[in-house]
Amino acid sequence: MKIFTLLFLWVLCTAQANAETSIAILDFELRDLTLAPGIPAEVQRTASIKAMLEAELERAGYKIVTIDLASQREADGGVGYLFDHHDSAAELAKNAGADYVLVGRLHKPSFLFAYIMGHLVRTNNGQLIGNYISEIKGGDEKLTLKGVESLAVKIDHDLDKIYMPPPPKAIHK
Repeated sequence: MKIFTLLFLWVLCTAQANAETSIAILDFELRDLTLAPGIPAEVQRTASIKAMLEAELERAGYKIVTIDLASQREADGGVGYLFDHHDSAAELAKNAGADYVLVGRLHKPSFLFAYIMGHLVRTNNGQLIGNYISEIKGGDEKLTLKGVESLAVKIDHDLDKIYMPPPPKAIHK
């Protein structure tokens, strides 16, 4: 009976510890180096990454902390500022009650591919925990989602190790 009680307490503590990890995900910025930068489809794709990543991490059991866009813009000293200044990003997220903050960018050097980039920062000390890059080939929403799932795996690897990406969908002919 003692073994079952100890096992139950261990499972309860582990689940509670995992559920308490909170992450704020800032809006992703677009760094478009192509000959036609900032086309509406690319701006829209960049804007969709945050919601996709929040959904994946929330599904895994992370608590998502919301930071309003006005606060993010106020803390942002310009394009790439929060991505490069972990201390400022950490302070912004800490004030919102998050344990970690992910500052992201969609880096597009070509029309053929792009990189979803992210810096995971611990908010209590501003330390960079992870520097992530996931390559996306093409602009299709399904490919973007696969890139986001890859990013979620990398983030989770450095945190609680509880995320399981969804299985691939069968191709029907």
